[in-house]
Amino acid sequence: MRKTSDNKLAGIIRMLLGVLFLMTGAMKLLVPMLGEAWSGQILAAGLPLYSLTRWTVPFLEMFLGVVLLIGAFARVAVLVIMGIMVVATYVHLVVVDPSLFPLQPSEPIIPLIVIGLSAYILWRGAGAWSLDLRTTQAAA
Repeated sequence: MRKTSDNKLAGIIRMLLGVLFLMTGAMKLLVPMLGEAWSGQILAAGLPLYSLTRWTVPFLEMFLGVVLLIGAFARVAVLVIMGIMVVATYVHLVVVDPSLFPLQPSEPIIPLIVIGLSAYILWRGAGAWSLDLRTTQAAA
């Protein structure tokens, strides 16, 4: 699960995804306009467990961002991210109010790109500059 090579492209993609998720989670919690948009997306899409989703997903995104930045168990992290992005794709497809997507297109372009980038990490591993690489090298 942690085996990886010194793949620089995988390392760059992993770190970019890490920054994206760290920032996305933080912005949902700290920027009122974005927190309201996030809340509206959940309600408009009819997702279950509103209160739990509203508050846990941003913290989960920040946690996943940190995990990806350090490169520990990156394949597990991107599996969770892919699940989040499948739900995000659904939200983009069913929510018709463009004001609920203030910093992104209302089409599911970003979630689909993130799924593709995550699939690369799932295939190649955490890559260069990761704790997974150190573990792989130590085992060899």
